[in-house]
Amino acid sequence: MKDFDSIPALMADLGKRAKAASRDLAFANPERKHAALIAAADAVWANRAQIIEANRKDLEFGREKGLSPAMMDRLMLDEARVQGMVDGLRAVADQTDPVGEVLAEWDRPTGLKIQRVRTPLGVIGVIYESRPNVTADAGALCLKSGNAVILRGGSESFHSSTAIHACLVEGLKAADLPEDAIQLVPTRDRAAVQELLTMTDYVDVIVPRGGKGLVGLVQREARVPVFAHLEGIVHIYVDKAADPQKTLDVVLNAKTRRTGICGAAECLLIHQDIAETLGRDVITALLKAGVEVHAEGALAVEGTIPATAEDWGKEFLDSVIAAKPVADIDAAIAHIQHYGSNHTDCIMTEDDTAVARFFERLDSAILMHNASTQFADGGEFGMGAEIGIATGKMHARGPVGAAQLTSFKYLVRGNGTIRD
Repeated sequence: MKDFDSIPALMADLGKRAKAASRDLAFANPERKHAALIAAADAVWANRAQIIEANRKDLEFGREKGLSPAMMDRLMLDEARVQGMVDGLRAVADQTDPVGEVLAEWDRPTGLKIQRVRTPLGVIGVIYESRPNVTADAGALCLKSGNAVILRGGSESFHSSTAIHACLVEGLKAADLPEDAIQLVPTRDRAAVQELLTMTDYVDVIVPRGGKGLVGLVQREARVPVFAHLEGIVHIYVDKAADPQKTLDVVLNAKTRRTGICGAAECLLIHQDIAETLGRDVITALLKAGVEVHAEGALAVEGTIPATAEDWGKEFLDSVIAAKPVADIDAAIAHIQHYGSNHTDCIMTEDDTAVARFFERLDSAILMHNASTQFADGGEFGMGAEIGIATGKMHARGPVGAAQLTSFKYLVRGNGTIRD
């Protein structure tokens, strides 16, 4: 990396090189991209000790910064999580290459033959906070979809991300693809983020992955288009026709498996007819699991904390959940429409009519029935990995995998065809 006298000069250089790399990647054949990702996976596993040692420095930095336990969990890498990155890289490698896929084709009476085909977006900027595994996920998905990427990891994951990025570059070299296809911003300076958000000459899309503060900043200040979700305010509605065992299993998993991820349940809505039976059983189970429950009405059993107005529409990202009884499914839907973030919401019921109503009347990016909201993840959707969960309504929505990182173009073929 060259020395630069300013952050704008550094970022402009990254942008120029990414733009040049994106032109080569746009027509790189699937075999070379596959080879690069497999070689990167091998490099990550071969260098796992170095990656975990780099992560140890980041954990120390995080403790000094006073990160919450949930944020420290996001930051931590062990051998199992490194294996998860390796598995993700291999899964993305083995997916069908989206570039060039024919989405539709038709003939016109004029004699024109028209195809709509997938094409890369170009250069993607990914800004993320503590999760170092995003370095591997984002790099893999952008490469698979033929995009160059500029990665800007959080200051707390700087050493881990640098070690993982070096493995991705090894993969690019092994497949004879441009090393500039996957670049990591080599500084913790926050000015680099501000610069990346306005690089309209070089960057085609920004993907922020992190908390409300980061995503809000990006959405406010970016001049480049953004794929983003602001918060994961995830609700589970327990209908009066819910199966008790399924409900206990799903709610506990949705809240406690990992509390710091965007798919973790944050609010529990329980039909009033079962609030004093199944509802209380669920609250008791959560309390026994160590969850702090902010409850009201019939759910305010011994051990809970009285819910306040601030608890509704709050992303706790911790072992905390808000709970309240609701009159019926329509009241649950109205609550979610008011307080939700269009991320992921779930209904527990054995009533197909209730499921249809919930699915029809809510417009979250992901709606679930009788399944843990912790499945709100691109890997679990069969995408190998994800670059984030998009909750907007333009272009990509829900888990953003390789296919969602493409646009399309029209190929129009004639035979000396002219227009009257």
